[in-house]
Amino acid sequence: MIRVEHLTKRFGGRVAVDDLSFEVKKGEVVGFLGPNGAGKTTTMRILSCFLPPTGGSASIAGYDVVREALDVRYCVGYMPESVPLYMEMRVNEYLRFRARLKGLRGRRVESRLDDVLASCSLESCYNRIIGHLSKGYRQRVGLADALIHEPDVLILDEPSIGLDPNQIRHIRHLIRGLGGRYTVLLSSHILPEVESVCDRILIINHGRIVASEATSDMLGLMRGNRNIIVEAKGPAAQIREGLEALDPVVRVSSTQVGQWERCVCECTNDSDVRTEIFDLARMHGWVLRELTMNQANLEDIFVAMTEGGER
Repeated sequence: MIRVEHLTKRFGGRVAVDDLSFEVKKGEVVGFLGPNGAGKTTTMRILSCFLPPTGGSASIAGYDVVREALDVRYCVGYMPESVPLYMEMRVNEYLRFRARLKGLRGRRVESRLDDVLASCSLESCYNRIIGHLSKGYRQRVGLADALIHEPDVLILDEPSIGLDPNQIRHIRHLIRGLGGRYTVLLSSHILPEVESVCDRILIINHGRIVASEATSDMLGLMRGNRNIIVEAKGPAAQIREGLEALDPVVRVSSTQVGQWERCVCECTNDSDVRTEIFDLARMHGWVLRELTMNQANLEDIFVAMTEGGER
């Protein structure tokens, strides 16, 4: 549905997007991550026909973003990070106006208006002036605008910015429900949101893709050897020697925390020895205060890929 090949964008002597290539299949919800200045927003603006590329090509639903920009605009719903709204208009007036601009007519306008007001929980703001709304509700109006014409592709740049936790949860649930019906390219700095909503993750740094995997596979990339954290009370030497003797344990590092021995056991990939450690503690009479597995999350992966990519 979205196809990007060797896309490049320069602003004077600065390269914002550098030979970028990726695909998003129909019905996928893809997270598009990267630090500030990595080229995410520039790429989204090119895909939405707001900026022309310097080189390479991009197409949506088979339409080229340069040669067939009008066709692309009909099949894309774009919500930028800073939503441009007419603050003097009422919510229903604005959405009707946007629906007509996007080619909807007659009863279809009212039908879609009812749907997006319900989907984005804007019924209570139906007749209010946009400029009188909170930032969170203005974000909802921007999302309703992106959805009003039922596009094939949604491009959402930080849709949760400015929302409170309850609103973020609602938007997260809404975006998750869009998968399958829509193809979604989602940029967000709220990494748990991306992890829970997206089928696949693209990480961009310095204008280039540094990682592209299914969400579950992406998390697996950084797991490597598992770390088991053990806090136990007992003879320190006995605890360390007992843990080191376990077959999957590669290395044990320990520190004294008062009367407790805190050990980090590095184990071979996919090895979980918590049951064996519990049995060992019971056999020797150690008192256990903590026995947990420490695994990488999306934040760890993001930092490694963008700050320590070479490592």
